[in-house]
Amino acid sequence: QVQLVESGGGLVQPGGTLSLSCAASGSISSINGMGWYRQAPGKQRELVAAITSRGSTNYADSVKGRFTISRDNAKKTVYLQMNSLRPEDTAVYYCNAGVVASGSYFLEVYWGQGTQVTVSS
Repeated sequence: QVQLVESGGGLVQPGGTLSLSCAASGSISSINGMGWYRQAPGKQRELVAAITSRGSTNYADSVKGRFTISRDNAKKTVYLQMNSLRPEDTAVYYCNAGVVASGSYFLEVYWGQGTQVTVSS
């Protein structure tokens, strides 16, 4: 069974920084793309940033220049460094990953449980 476990959320003042991490565990053969999404109250879940297995990245326009996604393939972990945080960044942040489980030929998408990020003075 594959699990994604996030950590690093919390309360931060506007202009502050937070770092999120998401570690995959279980019987994993390979991990393709990994990403971070967020969902604010009353809004749809949206892509924040994504990274391929080779390190190519993609960002939502609203976070470009402020957030950085990275990954450590050996640790099966994806990170999100968030700088210059704004109140509108407040949301539950979810990581996801495209995983081929051991013994499987199929790519499945797994999600973490979510971590709350609150930006407020």
